[in-house]
Amino acid sequence: MQCDFLLALSIGTGSSILSALQDLFWLSKSKVEKQLQIISVLQWVLTFLVMGIACTLILMYILCTDCWAIAALYLAWLVFDWNTPKKGGRRSQWVRNWAIWRYFRDYFPIRLVKTHNLLTTRNYIFGYHPHGIMGLGAFCNFSTEATGVSQKFPGIRPYLATLAGNFRMPILRDYLMSGGICPVNRDSIDYILSKNGSGNAIIIVVGGAAESLNCTPGKNSVTLRNRKGFVKLALRHGADLVPVYSFGENEVYKQVIFEEGSWGRWVQKKFQKHIGFAPCIFHGRGLFSSNTWGLLPYSKPITTVVGEPITIPKIDNPSQKEVDFYHSVYVDSLIKLFDKYKGRFGLPETEVLEVN
Repeated sequence: MQCDFLLALSIGTGSSILSALQDLFWLSKSKVEKQLQIISVLQWVLTFLVMGIACTLILMYILCTDCWAIAALYLAWLVFDWNTPKKGGRRSQWVRNWAIWRYFRDYFPIRLVKTHNLLTTRNYIFGYHPHGIMGLGAFCNFSTEATGVSQKFPGIRPYLATLAGNFRMPILRDYLMSGGICPVNRDSIDYILSKNGSGNAIIIVVGGAAESLNCTPGKNSVTLRNRKGFVKLALRHGADLVPVYSFGENEVYKQVIFEEGSWGRWVQKKFQKHIGFAPCIFHGRGLFSSNTWGLLPYSKPITTVVGEPITIPKIDNPSQKEVDFYHSVYVDSLIKLFDKYKGRFGLPETEVLEVN
């Protein structure tokens, strides 16, 4: 019986893991599924928060042991492979299709809604809103196949862009690249949009760290008014802009919001300016009970709606007037997307998207 369980884990299909666990522990199907969902989400939360630092410390420790050659070989590989994240990365369809991501999806649950077809002869920049604490909807929908992004948008290769600093962390960088995640910097985006053919879609969480500081349940606001760099990139490459809104992204964690001018907000902005991320004081539910505090997000539905693409001309050196024009078109399109779908996903028709 134990051998059957280990075989199921090695094969990695959701049904085989579930069957093996039921045989091993005599638990009901629903309880086993819930525990697998919790484990799948917990591993990603820990990856997000500590994997980079932990792997760096472990590598440094191994260098000081008799196994130093293993760490030295990896570091040599790291030097050789340093620029791979800037050149589209090294995605793995096997990793993207892991059964664990389907349990991750079902924990909330997370859904991906397609509203329009995307042409494989074009490249795209998706603007993802809002950031939330961890961008859970962005990760699940575009860095895994759990919600069927490749089936819904055949021929389109999604690249979720995140902080470039993550790709300086050993092991973490390889884990992220396997899901099709790339650095959110100009070198990486230029390469994907100009030297990787067509059918590419870069997902940029436009509000970034600044937006995460204001995310809280019941609030639908985006940091967008002065975020125009992604529009300029789209114009330089002739990549169509696609507004994306994730209903429920702000509902899964509760956060302490520091007022502007407070010492807490000052510290957060200093981190954001010098390091690229802003530390947040947040909590979700506990590991064993939804009535206690912990790092697990609350089980709240997240529905990501991919809007209509905005055709963007290719302009090598766009003027500020041209950038402002297409930025305003994008903002209007995002607001229309929000207004059209808000009633379908639990918001009152009177709800207004706040654009800061």
